[in-house]
Amino acid sequence: MITAHRHASHFDAKPSGGPPGGTRTGSGAVRAYERATGPVRYAGAMARTTEDEGAPVAGLLLAAGGGRRLGGRPKALLEYRGTPLVERAARELLAGGCASVRVVLGAAAERVRARTDLAALTGHEPLVNPDWERGMGSSLRVGLGSLAGSGASAALVMLVDQPGMGAEAVARVLAAHRAGADLVAASYEGRRGHPVLFGAARWPEVAASAAGDRGARAYLQAHAGEITLVECADVASPDDIDTPEDLALLE
Repeated sequence: MITAHRHASHFDAKPSGGPPGGTRTGSGAVRAYERATGPVRYAGAMARTTEDEGAPVAGLLLAAGGGRRLGGRPKALLEYRGTPLVERAARELLAGGCASVRVVLGAAAERVRARTDLAALTGHEPLVNPDWERGMGSSLRVGLGSLAGSGASAALVMLVDQPGMGAEAVARVLAAHRAGADLVAASYEGRRGHPVLFGAARWPEVAASAAGDRGARAYLQAHAGEITLVECADVASPDDIDTPEDLALLE
């Protein structure tokens, strides 16, 4: 596991809080968490119905970046231990318990499709954001829009350029959602980061506020008191790959 913490998260730092996580992955972690805590409702969480409790959660992988500071190397095709980051991240979302994964491509989308079989892996054709150069916010809007009418209770968002992020962090965030929270974020020694989960009722407002490279930051700042934070520093790293020096994270 990558343990360095040189970069700040794409989201602002916030005090750590929320439920403690386990180290087990997937649905097993969710069941273990619920057995330990019972039907907990966290302060600030929006009310969810009984139907929501059993609804699937969709993973949303934002993988459209062109790697401008990497000399134009698309981040989705960077390799970690012999596997393109986009394929690795999709597998981690599924292993962590997401029922399905939507991948949003942008830069070099055709090359990514030719190099990987994302449709077979995730069960969905990858989405293409034609406005990817406008930043992460546009990709978030494309991804959330694709989930309308899907029946998913929430979208769990992960970024393709964080190789230290894995199934354990995904499972912890999902466990908090299954316990009642509909706005959840992983926390790294008190700093809010990814993955981030948005309940379905929040999607329209999240999409409307998403802009530029800030993604959902404005929404999260406006709803800071409603976020359930789940500590994940012991199982994941929020470091992202932006510059040539960061490529060391792939070694």
